[in-house]
Amino acid sequence: MSGGIFCRDLELVRRGSSGQERTIFTDVNADFPAGNITLITGPAGSGKSSLLYILAGLIRPTRGEVLDGEEAVSRWLTPHRDLWRKGVGIVFQHFQLFAELTAEKNVMIPLLPKKWPYRRIRNRANEALERLSAGHLSQMPVHFLSGGERQRVAVARALAADPAILLADEPTAHQDPEGMKIVMDVFAEARDRARVVVIAAHDPRIAGIADRYYRFIDGRLLHDRGPESQG
Repeated sequence: MSGGIFCRDLELVRRGSSGQERTIFTDVNADFPAGNITLITGPAGSGKSSLLYILAGLIRPTRGEVLDGEEAVSRWLTPHRDLWRKGVGIVFQHFQLFAELTAEKNVMIPLLPKKWPYRRIRNRANEALERLSAGHLSQMPVHFLSGGERQRVAVARALAADPAILLADEPTAHQDPEGMKIVMDVFAEARDRARVVVIAAHDPRIAGIADRYYRFIDGRLLHDRGPESQG
């Protein structure tokens, strides 16, 4: 179980096709403790998704480090980082589901490395779908589902393995008020079980639910007071 993940002096520089470098963000210092929902906001292209990918160990920062407790996981070699990532669930902004597979099979995929009996894996996947009020979609190929339904399947996939760290990129963007409540109730349950929950989003409906707030402004990640700062 993770006690929290922490960023220290993170910088991310990207090189374009022309060879020109662009600094996405720099000097990012942030704490994401367990038992909290932390919301990261900022304009499109400010670095929210990139920071989530770094926190998930999917990309390396140009400089600085990510720590899980006292372990600098961003420095680990790929095999060690891959093992650590088994405790990380991520909801991608564009879902990254397999369109021809059923909702059930999509949610089962991250459970396969656990080498549990097939029935246990299938039951766990369907339990996750039920928590997102998507159990009735279990046997439907994803390409038949609406955007909101796909998004809830993506959330179920991230939650199915009960990860210690849950990262979500715009997880309510396709949800109506009822769907938004379903999704955020699930994140609140993860927080109450002392998981690390980090959400990057524009959706103002999340603001009143989060416990901690950061905002990207001009390549810097700043503490934000959340809804209070809007008044």
